[in-house]
This record gives sequence, structure tokens and C-alpha cells, in this order.
Amino acid sequence: MRLDELLDELQVRIDEVRGTRDRVHNLLEAVVSVGRELDLAQVLRRIVEAAALLVDAEYGALGVIGPDGRTLSQFLTVGLTDEEITEIGPLPAGHGLLREVIHHPEPLRLTNLGSHSSSHGFPAHHPPMRTFLGVPIRVRDEVFGNLYLTDKRGGIDFDTEDETVISTLSVAAGVAIDNARLYEGSQRQQRWLKANAEITESLLSGSSRLAVLELIARRAQEITAARLADIAMPVAGIDGLVVEFAVGTDARARQGLVVPFAGTLSGAAHRAGKPVTAVPAPADERFPAEAQVLEGLGPAVAVPLGTAGGESRGVLLLARAAGEPAFGEGELEPLVAFAGQATLALELAERRRDAEQIALLEERDRIARDLHDLAIQRLFATGMTLQSAARLVEHEGAAERVAVDDLDETIKIIRSMIFGLRTKDRESGPGLRARAARAVGDAATTLGHPPRLSMEGLLDTDVPPQIADHVMAVLGELLSNAARHAQATRVGVTLKAGRGEVVLTVSDNGKGIAAQGRRSGLRNLDERAQGLGGSFTHERPDEGGTRLVWRAPLPTGS
Repeated sequence: MRLDELLDELQVRIDEVRGTRDRVHNLLEAVVSVGRELDLAQVLRRIVEAAALLVDAEYGALGVIGPDGRTLSQFLTVGLTDEEITEIGPLPAGHGLLREVIHHPEPLRLTNLGSHSSSHGFPAHHPPMRTFLGVPIRVRDEVFGNLYLTDKRGGIDFDTEDETVISTLSVAAGVAIDNARLYEGSQRQQRWLKANAEITESLLSGSSRLAVLELIARRAQEITAARLADIAMPVAGIDGLVVEFAVGTDARARQGLVVPFAGTLSGAAHRAGKPVTAVPAPADERFPAEAQVLEGLGPAVAVPLGTAGGESRGVLLLARAAGEPAFGEGELEPLVAFAGQATLALELAERRRDAEQIALLEERDRIARDLHDLAIQRLFATGMTLQSAARLVEHEGAAERVAVDDLDETIKIIRSMIFGLRTKDRESGPGLRARAARAVGDAATTLGHPPRLSMEGLLDTDVPPQIADHVMAVLGELLSNAARHAQATRVGVTLKAGRGEVVLTVSDNGKGIAAQGRRSGLRNLDERAQGLGGSFTHERPDEGGTRLVWRAPLPTGS
């Protein structure tokens, strides 16, 4: 009987050794499997899958600690189906028992996690869980995240050996994560260098400002794997930033959007002159106004494009999908360098535009000089000749056909044209013609294409400054509506002054005005016209689109 007991004990020991051998073998396989990957997302997924398999846990999760060191920026799970994850709702942010492991990065084993003082219970539709094992993952001297394992199969508790195995795996996981991050960083750096070279090539080839903005936004979105990318610029007279180019989620709706300075990531980055991050952006209490734009998205970063007087010249906004990793320090440094290159691109595009504007003004001045020195002088001479000839014409009908008065009117029109050509395109009181041309030119950025512009009549001389200000306000509103709501590929603007009124017409081939849409902007334009004794009408032509006509009477004698 004693011999049988010894043999049974020996068999138990042999089974234990075999179990230990199998577990060590599985641990080695897990370490090799984790270390084989270089893609960080795949590394994290393999770590949590291997951890759940090694200790035979029904559920497993890996929480990545965000840049603030207090919350989770990413949460990967094993054991839950997609339907269960959807029913549970938003993934944990690092509260309750999860926060305990974040604040005290040491292994934690519990027989009943519901009995722990930090436990807050489970949300609705969450499966019940009892046993718990939490182990931190360190990358060098940094706590990268934590492994969470629950419900060991068989209804037994996690033991010391389970803790040792997972702790060993966490060390190997830290090395694998570090390697993946280094590899990812080198690949990202190469992509940034390539993007900078592409922007430089675009600048040297003489690309337009809008083309440069598009290239900046698209390359930043691709390299950072962002779901959304916006470039917003400050505009004089507007308390906020205007989105000049957008790509990604709801790009058409965001184009031309006015982003307030207060309560937004872009506004904070613009005023601070440095990058601002949020994890995730819609839930960040610092930026309540951002939730409307970034609803359904996750981590975001706003990077200023150069600074002038403490404020930026513009802001690049990037936002990733919900559940994606936050923008870390390793990503911000090359992103800031890229923003600096983008700033140089914008400055060069503006200098090129200024040079073109100077060339245009010089050409206008030459045309005005030629009109004055040649055309008007010849008309004067012709008029004087006709006046002399009219005295010699005895036939009454023939005398009336000597149209000296028409020549005077023609000279008046040419003088007005000369005045308009010589009006400098300055902020301090340019004429209506120059202001309208500039507004239409600037609208090409938000529309994505240049509008067609036609101007007739003595706009600079016959339209008083007060009415001209109304015209510009109406023009800005109509162009903004076309950019934000019309979804048009063609926009035409006609501005006329004559027959005692000024008429502004804006037409497009877009989707038209929604029957149940907001009408506050159109109502304001109508009230503005009625206040001047004019009218405002909107039509839907047979060929589609919208035709908006705003009229105002001119003072008598115009």
C-alpha cells in the first residue's frame, strides 16, 4: 500500500512537471509570436490573445494608457463578440478597478472583483465576471498599459503561477512594443520626409495656394491614419477660423465652416501657438464646441501653422476614429516639423500671389494711362470737331444726329473705368469692383473651384459706400451658403449698377434650397434689402440649381 501511494505521488509530480513544461513551452511560443510582429496594432492584439490563452481566461483585455497618464486611450478585448461590444457601449476609459491598476502599476489578483473597494460594477449588457488578474506592461521605464484577465475557466481562481506567467509575458511584450514603436517611428519619419519633398516640388512647380493646402491636408491624414483633416485660417472680421480645406469624414459639410476660437481644439492651438491634443476630442470638457464637429471620432490634435504675434497663421486639425490610439509625443515632433514646412509653403504661395497682384495692378495702371492719354484725348478732339461741325449743319435732323452728348457720356464711363483700374487693392477703402473681385477670388478656396464673375456699370462711382457694404455682406453670405450647402460644381456671380439700382445675382448648379431647411440667413438678406427699399428673391431654374437675386435702389442721379 505504501508503494502504491508513492507511485501515485510520483505520477502527480510527473503530471505537474509535464504541465509546467507545456506551460513554459506555450509561454515561449507566445513570446516568439509576439516578438515576430512589427506592426504595433498586431503586436497588441497578439499580446492580449496570448495572455488569455496562457492562463485559460475566458475574457482578456489590454488597456493602453493615454498621454495624460490617468486614462486609457485604447482598449482591446478578447472573448467578447462584436455584438456584445456594441451593446455594452463606449469602451472603458480607465475608471473604477481599471484605474486602481493604472495608479498602482503592480500585479493584482482578486477572487471576486465585485468585492474590491474600487469596483463600480458593470454597465448594462456587460457579461458577469468574478475572478480577476491585472498586470502592468512596461516599455523601458514607462508604464505603457495593463493586461486585464477575468474568469479563469473551470471556476477556479488565478494563482501565483498564473501571475508569474503573465508577468513574464508582460516583459516580453514591453520589448516587442518598443521594437514595433521604433519601427513604426522610422517608417513614419520616411513618410514625413517624402511628404515634405512632395510639397517642395509642388511649390517649385508653381502650384496654387488651394492645391498646396489640399496636398498638406491629404498627406497629414494619410501618414497619421486620421479619419478627418482640416486646415482652418483666420479671416478678418470673423471671430473664429474658417475651414479652407477639409478631407475625410463629412468633408463637404465642413468646407467653409467657421470654427470659434473658444471651446475648440483649433481655436486653442491658434491662440497658444503650440499643438493641443484631446483623448478623445468629443468627450474633452475643455472643448465643448468641438463635439459638434468631431462627434463619433476619437483622439484629435490641432497643430498651428507658424506663428505671428503669438497667434498662428492657420491650424491643421487631425482626428482619428474612436478607439484608435492617441497622438503621442513621438508623433507630435514630426507633425510640428511638417506644419513648419506647410507654413513655408503657404508663405511662398502668398508671396507669389502678391507678385501676381502687383503685376496685375501695374498692367491695370498701364491700361488706365493708355485710356487717358489716347482714348479720352481722341474723344475730346472728336467732340470738339463735332461741336464745330454742328454749327455748320443747317438741317435740323442732321444736327441732332451729331451726338456730342453721347460722347460726353462715353468719356464719363471711361473715366470711371480708369478710376476703377487705378483703385489699389488695399484694405483701407477699395472700390466695390475691387472688393467684389477679391471676395469672389477668395471664395475659390472654400468652393473648391473659382466662381465666374461678371460686373457691369459704374460700380465704384454710382454705388455709395453704405450700399456697397450691404452688397459685400450679401455676397459673402451667398458664397458661403453655396460652399456649405449647395454642393455645386459651378457658381456664377453677376454684379450690375445702372437704371437706378444695383443688382447682385448668384447662381449655382447645386442641389437647391431645402424645403424644410434653415432660412435665417436668407431672411436676414431679405430684411437687409427691404431696409434699403429693395428686394430679395430666390428661384429654382428648370435646369436645376439655385438663382438668388438681391436688389437695392441707388440715390437719384446715379
